[in-house]
Amino acid sequence: MSLVSYIEAAQQYFDDLVIKATDDELFAGGYLRGHFDLAVGYAQVEELNLEVSELNETVEKSLVKAYRNGELNEEDKALVVRLWEEVKALA
Repeated sequence: MSLVSYIEAAQQYFDDLVIKATDDELFAGGYLRGHFDLAVGYAQVEELNLEVSELNETVEKSLVKAYRNGELNEEDKALVVRLWEEVKALA
C-alpha cells in the first residue's frame, strides 16, 4: 500500500470512529489522530519521502514519549494501543 493510500485509510478510520465509538474510544481516537496527523504534517513540511513503516515508527516514538510523560492513564493508554493496532492493520 502506498503512503498516501495508508494516510487516507487512516483518516477514514478516524472519521468513522465518530459514528460508532464510545466516548472513551473517541477520546483515544482523537488523541491518536493528533499524533498521527502531527507525524504526517511533519513529513510533508520536511518533504520526507517516507514508507508506511517509517511513518508508523515516527508515530510510535511520539506515543512512547507521551506515555513516559504520563499523559494518559492506563485505561486510556490501552485504548490508544488497541486503536493504533487497528490503524496499522490498514496498511
